[in-house]
Amino acid sequence: MALVLKSLNWLLRGLLGLAGAILVYAAWPVAQGAWQAQKADAVLNQLRTGRPVTVTHVDAGITALNLAVAADPTAGRRLQRSELVAGAALTAGLDISVEQRVVWLRSAEADLVGGLGSAPARGVAWARLASVRQGLQGTSRGVVDALLMSIDTAPLLNPIWPARLRLILDNWVAFTPQERARLEAYVVMTWRLNSERRYFGAAVRSPVDELFLRYFLRDEPQGQEELAREIENFKRHGI
Repeated sequence: MALVLKSLNWLLRGLLGLAGAILVYAAWPVAQGAWQAQKADAVLNQLRTGRPVTVTHVDAGITALNLAVAADPTAGRRLQRSELVAGAALTAGLDISVEQRVVWLRSAEADLVGGLGSAPARGVAWARLASVRQGLQGTSRGVVDALLMSIDTAPLLNPIWPARLRLILDNWVAFTPQERARLEAYVVMTWRLNSERRYFGAAVRSPVDELFLRYFLRDEPQGQEELAREIENFKRHGI
């Protein structure tokens, strides 16, 4: 019995050692991908907070994330790369050509479609895809479909309500009557749930935008007056 136990103990230790080696081997791509992705954190944070970025920093971040995706080609890595590439492409102050913006937008769209195919419950990523398609296609069903998926997967994520409101106004003609009724109710819901409504004023870029918002809020108590204040405040002070 002692000999059997000794043999089993040796076998167990051998299997544990083998399992450890396999775990290290399997975890290496994840660790390598994370290490590379960290190199893009600084420029991503700059884009997220609206601070100025340079083309050099963006290119370095994209290179790092390319290596991260190559090491660990998961949905999360592709969606992370799409955030940087799309954010840079849609940053008006970045000194790049229209052609370069289009290249980046197409790259971001490919990453988003691929990433969301594996991880569809990402409301922010669906909103990003809608914004990317808006940049590439303008008003289209492609924008609408991505926007509706964003709302379906994360309806109460208020940091992206302003972007969604802008996309709703820009694509109103592309919605079906049923979708328009649904989105009108959604806009009213966001109005009711958020006491901070400056983004409603910021969303108005034309008299047509204001007309739509006034129509959406037609039954809201004091809605017309408060909307008028938010529009005027934005004109005077910005958001």
